[in-house]
Amino acid sequence: MGSLAMKKVVISLFALLAGASLAMAEDAGCEAFKWPVAREQALFTAAPATPAGAELAVGAAADLALVPAEKAGFTLPPERAPAQGTFGAVASVDVPAGGAIQISLSGEAWIDVIQDGKAIKSAGYSGVKTCPGIRKSVRFKLAAGPAIVQFSGAKKAELKVAVLTPE
Repeated sequence: MGSLAMKKVVISLFALLAGASLAMAEDAGCEAFKWPVAREQALFTAAPATPAGAELAVGAAADLALVPAEKAGFTLPPERAPAQGTFGAVASVDVPAGGAIQISLSGEAWIDVIQDGKAIKSAGYSGVKTCPGIRKSVRFKLAAGPAIVQFSGAKKAELKVAVLTPE
């Protein structure tokens, strides 16, 4: 084989290996979450457009429209003050018996959950930058009943949100 032909073969093999490695890295990216996120991935593909202020259903996803953070109407100031030029929204959720919910997001944003007028600390967090379509997932232990969910600090005006009971 000539030197040029050998180079082409080596380059082709390298491209195939790099492509396979990239595909494996993407799969491994989602595996890096502390808990499975396959339900969120499936729900995000058909998440309906949802305005800020809407009720989020447990067991479903929403493509939440965000507004400039200063117009979001937060019930309590977010734990992390949103940067200038970012977006946010307030929504409600009816927490099921058992009180555990998991809120997963397609992009970067801060999540505050408020119940009975008090901010509730998260019970668990997992974030991965290498999982296609899902950036973070946060768990909360709450009382059954109504709660407010605030999203702040998002860099885009839309955010896919899934509210699930933990697996």
